[in-house]
Amino acid sequence: MRSIRPSFTARRGRGARRGTSPALAAVALASALALTATACGSSDTKADGKSTASATSSDTGDGKIKIPDDIKDKLKERGIDIDKWKDGAWKNWDKDDWLREADDYINPIIQGLWSSGRMRDANDPDTGVDTNDISGDQGVTDPTPAAVDAKAVTPTYHANAATAGKVFFDSPEGTMVCSATVVEDPAHPGKSNMVWTAGHCVHAGKKGGWYRNIAFVPSYNNAGRSAAQLETATREQVAPYGVWWADWARTSQQWIDQGGETGGQGSSYDYAVIHVTPEKGTGGKSLEETVGSALPVNFNAPAVPKVSSITATGYPEAKPYDGSTLYQCTDKPGRLSINASDPTMYRIGCTMTGGSSGGGWVETGSDGKPSLVSNTSIGPVTSGWLAGPRLGDVAKGVYDSVSKKFADQ
Repeated sequence: MRSIRPSFTARRGRGARRGTSPALAAVALASALALTATACGSSDTKADGKSTASATSSDTGDGKIKIPDDIKDKLKERGIDIDKWKDGAWKNWDKDDWLREADDYINPIIQGLWSSGRMRDANDPDTGVDTNDISGDQGVTDPTPAAVDAKAVTPTYHANAATAGKVFFDSPEGTMVCSATVVEDPAHPGKSNMVWTAGHCVHAGKKGGWYRNIAFVPSYNNAGRSAAQLETATREQVAPYGVWWADWARTSQQWIDQGGETGGQGSSYDYAVIHVTPEKGTGGKSLEETVGSALPVNFNAPAVPKVSSITATGYPEAKPYDGSTLYQCTDKPGRLSINASDPTMYRIGCTMTGGSSGGGWVETGSDGKPSLVSNTSIGPVTSGWLAGPRLGDVAKGVYDSVSKKFADQ
């Protein structure tokens, strides 16, 4: 089994996914899981990373490097020179220079780094039962679901899946990609700059740190061009709503402490929230205003047996897909337990592969309104199902911390 982690070409396994068979016991299940990097991808490690941007803490979206004020001193203590960083020093993945702790996050904008070609070549990172769980739900694994064929989303994606997009980033293995969703910001109603994805799409877990050059592209390849057509597409054609750089990111401490490439460790807490800012000015418009939509997040979603249907959305990268177009799977979820002491995960039948990691899982409530209840985290090597964490208090803490950080801005 493997994880639907970020996809990369200089692989560990383009299109990594973590997965398991329901017939296995929890321990055996965990040992069978292997992360093959399907969600992220890295094929271009030669970008020079150069930019005309100057170091500043401005958030005007003009392409200048942005460093959160509260970590400038910490960066200096670490000996990190921002000007050298933008000229390519970010390629140094020495363990002493790979920032790891939650408050160490840094992601200076390098204007123009994410060219259409670099995006195209990217490939496939609390115990106790939630009070909403039914008795005995935790630690339960249901039978493996039947595979559900992923359906291509009809272009334009902006019209039919406006909140979906791709997250691009650099890792030691190369240039990688995940899927992600625009979500609401309670501190800025109607003007959110927040994106939801998987924890392994922003942080390497227990043996690494924060990935670099993290950026979000809403409605990537909005017109649904084929891989061949994308070879000659302009940056504006693949990113019609702009490139939005992460100026802050948060994942769970459980992912940072436990997350790994094999065994499914940390999967129940494999989620992240990114706050973004435009590489180029948008006339003062937020991400939500730019794409016209954002999903609410439900941190008290029904227990698995009470959910009739979930729809997962993403850009699968590993074969038979190529990462160029958007897909969805809809299925009634079952339960998957990797570790009996961790929250039970949702699991659906779905043929999407790596690259789809981080993509949003949406449930329509009794009020007829959709909300995000999970994200793609792991799946089996055979690509017949996907699993995602059930969101609870830990996830809400991650979400609220990002919203509160920018509440006064």
